[in-house]
Amino acid sequence: MIRAADVREWRHQDVVDPKGRKIGALEAVYVDTATDEPAMVTVRTGLPTRQRLVFVPLDEAVLGPGYVKVSHARGEVRKAPSIGTDDVLPADQEETIFRYYDIAYRRGVHGERRLARR
Repeated sequence: MIRAADVREWRHQDVVDPKGRKIGALEAVYVDTATDEPAMVTVRTGLPTRQRLVFVPLDEAVLGPGYVKVSHARGEVRKAPSIGTDDVLPADQEETIFRYYDIAYRRGVHGERRLARR
């Protein structure tokens, strides 16, 4: 299990797919609000003048020297739901991210958000 403190140390490190192809740079960690465990990261992708942050689950992620290897292919990640580099994830778009990666989505008991940025 990857702990939140561990993942924060990898901010700005490369995020690579299972074949080792670079996807982008790790920007932020999002934890599952029910467990406070790291659930997803945002990865900075795109051209220098048109960058965006795409969401990637941390399921089966592997930390290496200078990189985080995720279990999703680069092409899949680059097509994932995204936000602008200065934007915040709107609550009503959380479910879209989970659905894209075929992950079950459920709000908290009182309708709380599922993801929180750390």
